[in-house]
Amino acid sequence: MAVPRLISCALALATLTLSGCTTTLDVRSGGQPVATGVAGPGASAASPAPVVTADPTPTTLTADAYGERLGALAGPVGKALTSVGGARTVKTLGQRLERAEEALREAAVGLEVLAPPPEVQVQHAAYVAGLRELSVELGTTRGKLSGREVCTASGVFDDLAGPLKTLDAAGETLERMGGHPADVVAAKVGAKQNRRLPNGRFIRGERRSGRGSLKIHNGDKRDSVVTVMRGGIKAFSVYVRKKSRFKVSGVRDGNYRVYFTHGVDWDARAKAFTRNCRFERFEDTVRFKTTYTATQVRWHDWQITLHSLVGGNAPTKDVDPSEFPG
Repeated sequence: MAVPRLISCALALATLTLSGCTTTLDVRSGGQPVATGVAGPGASAASPAPVVTADPTPTTLTADAYGERLGALAGPVGKALTSVGGARTVKTLGQRLERAEEALREAAVGLEVLAPPPEVQVQHAAYVAGLRELSVELGTTRGKLSGREVCTASGVFDDLAGPLKTLDAAGETLERMGGHPADVVAAKVGAKQNRRLPNGRFIRGERRSGRGSLKIHNGDKRDSVVTVMRGGIKAFSVYVRKKSRFKVSGVRDGNYRVYFTHGVDWDARAKAFTRNCRFERFEDTVRFKTTYTATQVRWHDWQITLHSLVGGNAPTKDVDPSEFPG
C-alpha cells in the first residue's frame, strides 16, 4: 500500500543528485552543523517563501445601501414563492419549486458576503440562515412531489411550514428593525390538514338522465375521487370515502373511461388531494347501452372496486398527473 513518505535532506546528502535536494551547512552559535534546503527539481535555497493574503474585510454598508442590496436579492425570492403558490399542475409545481430553490440559494450566497449596519447584524445572520434552511427543505419537498407524498401547492406549503415560519419571522424582524424589504413569505402557512368531502358528493357532473348505474366500492385506506369520461366529455366526478360504497344512477348510454385518484386531504380549490396521492384508470372501457323491445327495456349496470380484489378482472394502470382529467 502506498503511503506518504518524508525523507530528511540532512540524511540524504549522499544522494543529492537523485533526490533533488539543495543544501547548505551552517555553523551556529552552538557550534553544531545544521543542514537546510529546499526539495524539488531545480530548487534553490534562495527561493522566496509563499505569501499568504487574507480576503479583504467587506466595508460596512450604510442603512440605505444595505436596504438596496437586500431588496435586489430578496425580491426574486418573494416572487418565486408566490409563483409556487399559483401552480395548478404537478408538472408546473415541480418546475416552480426548482426555481424557488435556486432563488433562495442565490439570495443566501449574495447576502452572506455583505456587512450589514451594526444595528441589524444579528437579524441579518438569522435571515440568511432562514434562506439557507428553506432552500435545502425545498429540495427535499421536490423529492416528495416526485414520489407523490406531496401533490399540490397547498400541500407543499404545509410540508414546508416549519422553515417558512422561521424565514417569515426573520424577515419581519429585519424589516421592522430598519424598514428593509425582507418579508418575502406572502403565503399563509398552517399545519397539515385532513379535509374530506361527504361520501357521494359530486364534484362535477352533467345531467344524468339515463337508466344505467355505476356502483363504486372503495375498499382502500384512502379517500378517492372517481372521474368518468365519455369521449372528451367529463360525465361526472364523485367523492367516495375510504371503506365506503356509492351508487351513481342515471348514467347515459355510451362508452366510458373510468379514472380514479386516491389521496389524503382534499383541496377543493385545486380539486385534488394535497398528499399521498395516486392516479389510475381502468384499462378497459365501460359500455352503457339501453335496448328497447316491444315488451322490455334492458340496460347495463356496472360495479367497480377501487382496491385489489382476489379474482378481480379489471386491470388498472397508473396515469401521469398531467394526463388525469382535471
